[in-house]
Amino acid sequence: MDQTKEEGEYGYDLFPERNKRNYNKGSIAESLFTFNHKCQVMLQFAMETSPYAKLLLSAMKSSGCKVFKDRHFSCEDCDGTVSGGFDAASSQIVLCQNNIHQQSHMNRVVTHELIHAFDHCRAHVDWFNNFRHLACSEIRAANLSGDCSFNNEVSRFNFGLKQHHQECVRGRAIRSILAVRKINREEAEKIVDEVFDTCFNDHAPFGRIPHSKKDAKFAYRDYENRDRYYANL
Repeated sequence: MDQTKEEGEYGYDLFPERNKRNYNKGSIAESLFTFNHKCQVMLQFAMETSPYAKLLLSAMKSSGCKVFKDRHFSCEDCDGTVSGGFDAASSQIVLCQNNIHQQSHMNRVVTHELIHAFDHCRAHVDWFNNFRHLACSEIRAANLSGDCSFNNEVSRFNFGLKQHHQECVRGRAIRSILAVRKINREEAEKIVDEVFDTCFNDHAPFGRIPHSKKDAKFAYRDYENRDRYYANL
């Protein structure tokens, strides 16, 4: 397949460092004195403190897909329109070091992309050829990552609509698909609507929609204690 065509169709043009196909970490100077160092620090903090990320990392380990920071995450410069992405071809999460400047933003991006990685681990997702598979994972990521939490929506001046959470999830899933696939909005909306109910109601591995950090903490506690009842029978 023509490389330029592939990059355009699958969104790789949004992640120019992916085009190098080498995933080098850069020099020591780059690591210490640029966005890369800040990105690495915020990533480590997210992995250690975010209940969303901690639950997903634990669930992936239990599913046989243990995540290693240096292997499965890459801080890179990206197009200004994106904050992160999941590269199924290399099983890597890309964090856009030039676009993520706050820890709360990093936590959401790490969680969103870990949901894609979790789906990649547990299911036979055809990311490149089946738009319904892609749409389902985007719905789940928007629904479970906190992207559509009340606080985040208020900060975007989006609030007050009936079934607002569902509409936010639907809209963000559509925009994500349009960013990485060369289809029109009508097609993207149709694909999302076809799988919306099933995928919106798939809350694995959280067991619920974690609308807040407090919800995520309870979900993480319940996940970690999931075998305790059976062990005491």
